[in-house]
Amino acid sequence: MAQFVINALLWFCAIGCGMMAGLYFAFSTFIMTALGRIPQAHGISAMQSINVVIQKSLFMPLFFGTTLAALLLAGLALFRLNETAGIAMLAAGILYVVGMFVSTIVFNVPLNNALDAVDPSSADAAAVWTRYLKDWTFWNHLRTVASAVASALFVVAIVAR
Repeated sequence: MAQFVINALLWFCAIGCGMMAGLYFAFSTFIMTALGRIPQAHGISAMQSINVVIQKSLFMPLFFGTTLAALLLAGLALFRLNETAGIAMLAAGILYVVGMFVSTIVFNVPLNNALDAVDPSSADAAAVWTRYLKDWTFWNHLRTVASAVASALFVVAIVAR
């Protein structure tokens, strides 16, 4: 039974982290660039809307679910450090939780909150939007890489088992 649960968690994390990487990749490679090219008030309004909608979407269960599963797998990996699968699980879990989850909470969420607090057509909006486009996208690049590499490492763990 325990092996079934671990395998299920590994598959969930491999697929979930890959899905998260794809979403973050889309934001990093074209969505933020597109929002930065339209008039500032429209870009801010669009991102404010995205921030509201995403919190009520299937993104949130996947965001928290993959984080919890990755953390659990990293903990279980501590008992399997003499196996390739254990090392891959530990590395993937730590990378995902720190690189994706912690960076989101520490960097992206405060930037989202600051953007949500601004009136898109106000004089203050220009500085907030300029900083947001640069800093939020930088941290999103990190989340993209962390999620993609974690997904690959979870696949390594599956294969090694």
